[in-house]
Amino acid sequence: MVRAASRSSVGVPPTSEPSDGGEFFDRFMAEAVGACPLREESSRLGYTAPRVCTRPLRELTPETSMGYSVIEFSHEVVGVELIPWQQELLIRALELREDGRKFRYRTVVLLVGRQNGKSTVVQMLTLWAMYVLGVKLVIGTAQDLDVAETLWGECVEIVESVDELAAQMKGVVRVNGKKSLDLLGGEKYKVKAANRKAGRGLSGDLIILDELREHTSWNAWGAVTKTAMARARAQIWCMSNAGDDASVVLMTLRKKAHLALGDPDGICSGDGAGDDTLGVFEWSAAPGRPVWDREGWQEANPSLGYTMAEGTLASAAATDPEPIFRTECLCQWVTGLVEGPFGEGAWEECLDPRGVIPDDAPLSFAVDVNWDRGSAFVGVCGIRGDGRPQVEVAAGRPGSDWIEWVPEWFRGFVDAGHPARCVVQARGCPAASLVQPLSEVEGLEVVLWQGSDLAIGCGLFYDRVVAAGGGSGGLPPLAHRGQEVLDLPARTGAQRVFGDGWYWDRRSSPHNAAPLVAVTEALWDQLTNAPGAPSVYEDGPVDLF
Repeated sequence: MVRAASRSSVGVPPTSEPSDGGEFFDRFMAEAVGACPLREESSRLGYTAPRVCTRPLRELTPETSMGYSVIEFSHEVVGVELIPWQQELLIRALELREDGRKFRYRTVVLLVGRQNGKSTVVQMLTLWAMYVLGVKLVIGTAQDLDVAETLWGECVEIVESVDELAAQMKGVVRVNGKKSLDLLGGEKYKVKAANRKAGRGLSGDLIILDELREHTSWNAWGAVTKTAMARARAQIWCMSNAGDDASVVLMTLRKKAHLALGDPDGICSGDGAGDDTLGVFEWSAAPGRPVWDREGWQEANPSLGYTMAEGTLASAAATDPEPIFRTECLCQWVTGLVEGPFGEGAWEECLDPRGVIPDDAPLSFAVDVNWDRGSAFVGVCGIRGDGRPQVEVAAGRPGSDWIEWVPEWFRGFVDAGHPARCVVQARGCPAASLVQPLSEVEGLEVVLWQGSDLAIGCGLFYDRVVAAGGGSGGLPPLAHRGQEVLDLPARTGAQRVFGDGWYWDRRSSPHNAAPLVAVTEALWDQLTNAPGAPSVYEDGPVDLF
């Protein structure tokens, strides 16, 4: 039985927004706050309601949401008393459609500060789905496989420690890469690596994607979420705290959800229709909150005063770099978590979205391949009419077939009558394998980048970036149009010192540095070799983004 809400409950749920869940829901949550054994009466309490959330379609009762059933299962069977915010999340996220069978949300996005207990709520959801709903397959994944395996392992420990659950367990597979919890009824909980092969060939009923902020590409998302397409009642749960500009998957989902809510934080551009199958439940500090604004702590940390002490947050605020505290503890988005090579705002100073390279300007192309050989990019540089060198990423593609597609890309617009030049690092990197194939492209002159040229090229690039802020002796500053594939590595690229100079360190860079290396090479060629070849920029299929 679902616990009845008492009108005489102690206090009301701490909240920054009206619950809008109806009278029953409000009374239930009031009791949850008043009765929670973990509550510290004298402590500042985190807000139970999410600051930003998708509104329910109707009153949230045990007949319209299965969240109440999960709460009961957790309390009565597992013996875990969920914190009030965890209960509110489950009730909201497991809202049913009018047919009473299908979940309203196909995708649930949970955003909350670190160490607030999102793993616990997902564990209870997972076990409930297997033991109560009888779902056939739960798939857990994370960018770091250890994270997904830890969540799985804790679920196994719960099952083994609760006699009622253990009695229905068929077995546990603990082999690395094949971990699985199997029940007698055929229900399974598997762990899969977050890559392009994740879950292929499987049909999942509940998909758990942990630490979604670490997904810097759509590869894993595209693979694992498609396992739910054949399941009418399937749900995809995405959990994370806030990220930065590299968190492309989480950022996109969040923007879509915010757009449907009228863009409460002003993060969207343009208009769009709401998606009734996407729900967002976000405990985050409101935009503009200072680090030491303790109401922001309450907004982003709903476990404050239950399992999290205020002093812990105070210590983090005093010692963490501000971007870390904002993402981890305030669940606020930042541009980047890693300090870039040019200083704060330098790359942004070079932005010129309307910048155009003249049609008759000689161009320098360059090619680079990431250290893992998993992607390749073509950069281009030309001098504008105002004297500024403009760089762009002209082409790029994931995959290991770059030895074929890059030469073919140039053959699409280069020949004896339309020559071009392309810079390639001569040795010590995967791109060196392209020297010979590119040399065979008619009309393409291959320029080798090697030795001291690496440090010279990187130095030239640095000087032209910082020149936008008034440095480097009045040199015409670099210009770029703003391309995400280039902006991310430019803000965070790692440097390797060599002698008195340095060059880009592909392996140590937090984001794919190949686009940055490619445009650096192109700039070096443009500024040092002064090519006089006619422009082929407008003649080729250069825009692949």
